[in-house]
Amino acid sequence: MKIESTQPRKQRKARYNAKLHQRQKLMSAFLSPDLRAKYNKRNLPVREGDTVMIMRGDHTGTEGKVELVNLKHITIVVEGVSVPKADGTEVPRPVHPSNVMITKLDLSDDIRELTLSRGGEEQ
Repeated sequence: MKIESTQPRKQRKARYNAKLHQRQKLMSAFLSPDLRAKYNKRNLPVREGDTVMIMRGDHTGTEGKVELVNLKHITIVVEGVSVPKADGTEVPRPVHPSNVMITKLDLSDDIRELTLSRGGEEQ
């Protein structure tokens, strides 16, 4: 998804109207320094099962597994990150993937391993 315009309204419109295969690309998050050195990649799309650390917002420093990836709203739900409702019940707090850092990858998928090996030579 290449956007030529720098106007914020067109940027927002492009994200809102993005197709699912383009939204998958928008779900990328930084890799931790250890993973970055190991795989020679700066970021990867977040998947269920990855362990992430929240870098921005009220839950900064919280680490947990990704329970849900929502492509429609471009958000993820992290285990242990919730907010109380007015009646006292806890509901999960959606987090934008740009506000997290992947600390541990879920390598149960063969395609993901191929993606990581394409990035460069492993050390």
